[in-house]
Amino acid sequence: METKTINKVAEITLLFWLMKIVATTLGETLGDFISMTLNLGYSTGILITGIFFLALLFIQLKTKNYKPIVFWSVIIATTTLGTEISDFIDRSLHLGYAYGSLLLFFGLIITLSFWFKKYNNLNVSPIIEKNKEIFFWIAVLFSNSLGTAFGDYLGDAIGLSYLQGALITALIIFIVVLLHYFTKLNEVLLFWLAFVFTRPFGATFGDFLTKPIAKGGLDLGTLQASLVSLFIMLIMIYFSYKQLKKIN
Repeated sequence: METKTINKVAEITLLFWLMKIVATTLGETLGDFISMTLNLGYSTGILITGIFFLALLFIQLKTKNYKPIVFWSVIIATTTLGTEISDFIDRSLHLGYAYGSLLLFFGLIITLSFWFKKYNNLNVSPIIEKNKEIFFWIAVLFSNSLGTAFGDYLGDAIGLSYLQGALITALIIFIVVLLHYFTKLNEVLLFWLAFVFTRPFGATFGDFLTKPIAKGGLDLGTLQASLVSLFIMLIMIYFSYKQLKKIN
């Protein structure tokens, strides 16, 4: 019996958004663990996380349907690489988070523009064709890098505490949810708004967990916070497999 080919992207449900937030938190703490705790620097961090991202993306592109462990591993890789890219732009290139955010924003807009020009839509359901999936992952990488830069901008440039930054981005996400349920705004636009802003929420919440108490954090450490986030992520992946079995 021939196996039915389904969308290669996770179904957009509440579980999807919860997993996205945990994945972005893990990406922030893991990225900081590589570049700061291990003191490898941002350039080496980009090299390490970039190799893992490309390897996992290669596996994802080879799959014929949605496999939670593979798909979410790539999401985590993009958030971790996005952390390194954002910090490299700010601290190594000295462009600052404002200009870094603007640069990454234009990168995302250009990617989505080429995507729309080729397919006349920005729908993420379904995504089966490889070229369309590549557009999706480039957009994900830009959006996660942008979200990191914006989250750090709230703290470093505006001077908000990590908890305040997390609450502001959570409020933006809540507003997007209200727009989804109570307006007729374009669903694709709302998806990408939510996708971008779940990243700075994860980034600021990750910093809140790991930064020193004197700087407004809980000082849990990047390794400990990463392990806790990874454990939660694995539980959610397990539930996503159960959800997938019910659908099939």
